[in-house]
Amino acid sequence: MTAASMPVLSVIIPAYNEADYLPRYLPTVLAALSAWQDATGKHGEVIVVDNDSTDGTAAVAEQFGARVVHEPTRNIGRVRNTGAGAAFGEYLFFVDADVAVPKRVFIEATDFMAAGAAGGAVAPVYRCKRLGARLLCAYWDWYRSRSGGAQGVAQFCTARAFWGLGGYSTELYMSEDVEFFARLRAFGEEEGRPVAVLEDLTVEPSTRRYDAWPSWRMFWWQNPITARMRLNSPRFWRHWYSSTVR
Repeated sequence: MTAASMPVLSVIIPAYNEADYLPRYLPTVLAALSAWQDATGKHGEVIVVDNDSTDGTAAVAEQFGARVVHEPTRNIGRVRNTGAGAAFGEYLFFVDADVAVPKRVFIEATDFMAAGAAGGAVAPVYRCKRLGARLLCAYWDWYRSRSGGAQGVAQFCTARAFWGLGGYSTELYMSEDVEFFARLRAFGEEEGRPVAVLEDLTVEPSTRRYDAWPSWRMFWWQNPITARMRLNSPRFWRHWYSSTVR
């Protein structure tokens, strides 16, 4: 790989048993990356981190032209870090495998970082079918906007900031994204480099958990109290990991 062809932007996608979802969502990532490359004249890459899948996740990702790396340990922080460790870009963008992104998402994110920001996030919009799920998502949207947090469905930062922070925590099995974003914001404040949720963009994750799980189960696993309980226990969060990483 020559200096001229070296990726400037690395898009990192954690994936566990996503063979059915990648064909639906990965094309939106590739279209946004193509738009970014056309706008900047620079090169980017998509890295799919196969988290010990038992289906054809790796093969599907390769068919779409993504670079696949493997991480056997079922820990979302470790999976994200493995992707970052394989990345060449000076800008890192983490997006879940079941998230549709708008075409300008990478342009906006890299422009923000090129202007001096340490990183940021893009807010998700969940289009849930059930009222209970919609209310739960509305609560978390309100909570995140009030607390200045951000979900890991679409977070980005400079590689310098990422490695300066030591990446995502591998001690946590839940809320590692919230914890990382809090440290990223503190890093940005210390260095005088902004960290923010981009206001004019949204991403659209799938609602598969909300559609498949009864409302009581979602309220149990996604209420503010449970979301802080035993975050370093793989056994406690085994139900969250049993079907998909996210």
